[in-house]
Amino acid sequence: MRLGPYELSSNLFLSPLAGYTNLPMRLTVRELGGLGWATTDLVNARSLLERNPTALKLVASAPADRPLAIQLFGSVPEEMRDAAVMCQELGAESVDINMGCPVKKVVKIGGGSAMMTELDKTAALVRGMVAAVKIPVTAKMRLGWDDDNLTAPDLAQVLEDVGVAAIFVHGRTRAQGFAGTVNLAGIRSVVTAVRRIPVIGNGDVTTPEAAKHMLEETGCTGVSIGRGAFYDPWIFRRTRHFLQTGELLPEPDFAERLRVLRRHFGRYVEFYGEDHGSRLFRKVAPWYAKRFGPAKPFKNRIITITSRADFEAAIAEYTAWRAQFCDERGELLEKFAPAPLTASFMRDPDEPASTAREAIPVPKGPIDTW
Repeated sequence: MRLGPYELSSNLFLSPLAGYTNLPMRLTVRELGGLGWATTDLVNARSLLERNPTALKLVASAPADRPLAIQLFGSVPEEMRDAAVMCQELGAESVDINMGCPVKKVVKIGGGSAMMTELDKTAALVRGMVAAVKIPVTAKMRLGWDDDNLTAPDLAQVLEDVGVAAIFVHGRTRAQGFAGTVNLAGIRSVVTAVRRIPVIGNGDVTTPEAAKHMLEETGCTGVSIGRGAFYDPWIFRRTRHFLQTGELLPEPDFAERLRVLRRHFGRYVEFYGEDHGSRLFRKVAPWYAKRFGPAKPFKNRIITITSRADFEAAIAEYTAWRAQFCDERGELLEKFAPAPLTASFMRDPDEPASTAREAIPVPKGPIDTW
């Protein structure tokens, strides 16, 4: 697919996730293959203009981290315009505007989902950004503020008219947060509302089958994956293969999961320093453990690490403990294997309520408190 002047290697996107989709994460996922486009963590436009060290760390990149969009949030037109220019100067291929984040820190300043409530004001802000840069400007939104205010189709039309190059839409409202079922009909209504620009669907895509289902049911041009990439960093490679061939590749084995976990951790240490990087990785490693099978000792141990040595000790201790749940080849016995992941919008309607997952588990970290 194309996004503005760019021909992408796939129609699969890594969604921004505050506190997680940093440079170490993006490089790790890109290396595994299948990813067509990635976006930075959301960054405050004013903080970026002030060259706040934390903001600059959020937009840090590398030659292998391409193509890349920087995602901005804010509500002051001049700040958003000037921050877009700065993103262009930093070498970003695109600027993405966050109109979907539901958390209070973003919404209370008029950013994120709040931008969906005042279409004229939002259109004026975006028009100024589009006019100020030569790179594409895109927008990430939700379906609306709540079920009574599903403004996404109208907003998408307005944004297309002022020059936005693509729309990313999460199939939930701001009121839903990350709970409930993703509304595929809602995403489809955004697809049909625009005339020329691509619409990329998002929300609860945790498997290749879910990505294919979203594409077919909504007519969207691409799919953006966030939390699904933490359960399965290989999801982009597996999904691209599935879309191209119809063959579903198996999930990676334990040895491959440990290899990538180590690679991801190593990048954290290189990027943040050993002590700080180890502490930050405490919130990342438990995502990998969700597909390890029995893993409580690992989860308890990994949240105490402060060094490379601690990290390796935690893996060694866990690997020895895990052996009791494996066969002679080291493969997890079937009765201990984690249940298959199923997207909310693909759940069997006859599934007992007691087993249905009503919300995507949200990682502990910045997104909880923002």
